[in-house]
Amino acid sequence: MKECHADVLIIGAGPSGAIASALLVQKGWKVAVIERQEFPRFSIGESLLPQCMEFIEQAGMLEAVQQAGFQFKNGAAFEWDGARTAFDFTDKFSPGHGTTFQVQRARFDKLLADEAQKHGAEIYYRHTIVSADIGAEKSRLIAECDGEQVAFEGRFVLDASGFGRVLPRLLALDRPSDFPARESVFTHVQDNIDDPAFDRDKILITVHPEQRDIWYWLIPFAGGRASLGVVGERHKIAALGESPQEILRAAVAAAPQLANTLAHAEFDTPVQRISGYSSDVTSLTGPGFALLGNAGEFLDPVFSSGVTIAMKSAALASDCLDRQLRGEVVDWQTDFAAPLKAGVDVFKVYVTAWYQGTFQDVIFHPRPQPDIKRMICSILAGYAWDKDNPYVASAERRLKTLAEICAPA
Repeated sequence: MKECHADVLIIGAGPSGAIASALLVQKGWKVAVIERQEFPRFSIGESLLPQCMEFIEQAGMLEAVQQAGFQFKNGAAFEWDGARTAFDFTDKFSPGHGTTFQVQRARFDKLLADEAQKHGAEIYYRHTIVSADIGAEKSRLIAECDGEQVAFEGRFVLDASGFGRVLPRLLALDRPSDFPARESVFTHVQDNIDDPAFDRDKILITVHPEQRDIWYWLIPFAGGRASLGVVGERHKIAALGESPQEILRAAVAAAPQLANTLAHAEFDTPVQRISGYSSDVTSLTGPGFALLGNAGEFLDPVFSSGVTIAMKSAALASDCLDRQLRGEVVDWQTDFAAPLKAGVDVFKVYVTAWYQGTFQDVIFHPRPQPDIKRMICSILAGYAWDKDNPYVASAERRLKTLAEICAPA
């Protein structure tokens, strides 16, 4: 059996795996990344948040991303039943990047992985993990590639496998999410948008005119294409049609503003469907391993927080792991899991309030207070770890009070 030895084994070459591997190589460690697929490959989650740029910059990849020609993004627009509003991420409370990009993930993820390789990470594509023996001092992963097995040995394992959730599955770490089972139906289109009111520099989130817990994303890409999807509870999505194509077309037709924007769109790509994507685990870390991004917990796509959380987890884990490999005693619960969860819990407050309709009342309030809007804007821009922001530090209490003020009479 072929064997590979490294200081750190990373499962998955997506954004969290690429960022973590680059950061660790910068610190002098040998890193092996084991990826099941061949890149480029399709992935959903194309609208980045400005907070992502901090981690991309730390990993030494900012220039490559800026020069790649991705669609510029400076905010988020919302529409519901004739109402429209927008948040400009450059006008936010928190310091840091105020713009980012909207990306076709196949090309974006490959760019990050290629940059990680340039830094010195070794990536093994088309290798599927079939077993894991995780230990506090040494771990061994067995992967299969083209019918042959390969053994990977390392001092620590980071699981960046996303929805593949390799270690949660192999180590029985999964537990049900406390979020309702929702479904997403989505595709890429040639959008042919000629509406002068449409801003390609922003993601557009549309709320169903009657069922406010159903919403749509429209993410413009460079070159006239866009990502389009609808999200709702399973039974409500199922009621829209038989096939994914029928469901998505019926959903768009039910939202007049969005239907008008997409009046000339060409549905030229197969429509896909994902159900029950929210996930959770009993622990984000244990002796010899840590879970990054979606391999640990995934909330919901509504505020495009997935890649941000993934990159934040990569940055936190890389710092902890560097110190541990140098002989320091690291409390992974205190230094990794707790700070990561703090930001995830902030996002969770706003996602929950979105589906309850109370955060929508805040977003669509016709007379927002400028200072408060900047604080909310920071969270929508991904700065959910900025404790200087009152709407982060006391997220649930302050949002509840604000929603009561903004509630329709």
